[in-house]
Amino acid sequence: MVKLWLPLPGRWSPLVKVCYNPAISENQRRIRMRSSLKRGLLAVALALVVAIGFANLLGNHRVDTANEASSSSTSETSSIMRTPIDWQKSSETVAYPDVNAHPDLWIKVSKKKQRVYLIDNGKILYTMYCSTGTGKNDTPTGTYYIQAERGTYFYSQQSGEGAHYWVSWLNHGEYLFHSVPTDESGNYKLSEAKQLGKKAASHGCVRLSVPDAKWFYENIKEGTKVVITND
Repeated sequence: MVKLWLPLPGRWSPLVKVCYNPAISENQRRIRMRSSLKRGLLAVALALVVAIGFANLLGNHRVDTANEASSSSTSETSSIMRTPIDWQKSSETVAYPDVNAHPDLWIKVSKKKQRVYLIDNGKILYTMYCSTGTGKNDTPTGTYYIQAERGTYFYSQQSGEGAHYWVSWLNHGEYLFHSVPTDESGNYKLSEAKQLGKKAASHGCVRLSVPDAKWFYENIKEGTKVVITND
């Protein structure tokens, strides 16, 4: 008897067994050998098909698992916005970003969504609720840069409103980021504060919650790009 051996992981295994019988012709032996080889090769092919199918099934399972993880991550990211909106608290329930770790940080203001986005390399680092200008006092769109002027409080006789923690981004003190508005006594106007993140309500400036405005005043650097959009 002649055995043909097939290498398998960790060992050698017989692929086919060919019996030597002197009573049969050489031609018959060749035919039987070819038949045995065909059956052996078919067995190997079937084994490979099963192995490839299993690998594909495992790969698909890993992709589905990754997609589920990605969806979960997206859901968690969206859930860090504080709800309901509270003008006395930060907009998100997580810490503000470290601006020193993001030298290319820039600011986007969406008038449609009434949101301020802190962005670096295409990634939103933090989102703030805001209120932009309304009517004839609409906030101008375009690209601007944070200016040198800033302060802890102002009051405008012309508009009859003041605010805490202001930072200029246009016309050196005319257009600002600042807190929700106050009256002449420094008391916050609750009816105006309740509009934060819901609708345009300012005289052209970008209103923020009190903690967001304070962080802005203390951390956003002069020269930081500001992009105001309608979308």
